[in-house]
Amino acid sequence: MFETRKHLIYTILAGIFITNAVAAELIGPKLIYVGSALMSVGILPWPVVFITTDLINEYFGEKGVKRLSLITAGLIAYVFVLLFIAIRIPAASGPNFVTDGQFTAIFGQGMLIILGSITAFLVSQLIDVTLFHFVKKKTGNKMLWLRSTGSTVISQFFDSFIVLGIAFYLPGKMNTEQFIASGFTGYFVKLLIALGLTPVIYLAHAMIDKFLAKDTLKEI
Repeated sequence: MFETRKHLIYTILAGIFITNAVAAELIGPKLIYVGSALMSVGILPWPVVFITTDLINEYFGEKGVKRLSLITAGLIAYVFVLLFIAIRIPAASGPNFVTDGQFTAIFGQGMLIILGSITAFLVSQLIDVTLFHFVKKKTGNKMLWLRSTGSTVISQFFDSFIVLGIAFYLPGKMNTEQFIASGFTGYFVKLLIALGLTPVIYLAHAMIDKFLAKDTLKEI
């Protein structure tokens, strides 16, 4: 099924990437307080998405990331369509059954988040991949932390505000003060998670290098 170990690595990274992106959409409607600011729990999987993006960038280049980003955006849109259909199918009535109102309250709100997320996702991914390769051209294979963290710091800023703007601010679910406070709160939470996961990038990088070296040895 997999011609080389590199194909297997891409499949694993793509699976992690897509799973976290779709999971973020499904849990996104739940808002929590971080201090006095509101934040969507859908933020939590996104640092994993950006770290996986950096690993795919490192081994498969811009084309690998852009191709996967478009596929993921398409899959998120597919989830949007399924939710749209599911909301319009009448629910069965019975004790402890999920009602139409309950289902719509969660996933109806989620559809706006999905629309915002697709837009934010594509914009932030484009920024991330562009900055990552810009830094890599300047530093070569050195300073992995700089190109990974640097691209994430900037791309996640745009991601945080675009998704909140479309999903909560424009529909009037947040006022301007809440929008700004929530945007910065979500951004800093994602940034802290991403920084905390920096050692994971180095560990994954070392493991992938070791795994791929066996393919190189076979070719020799």
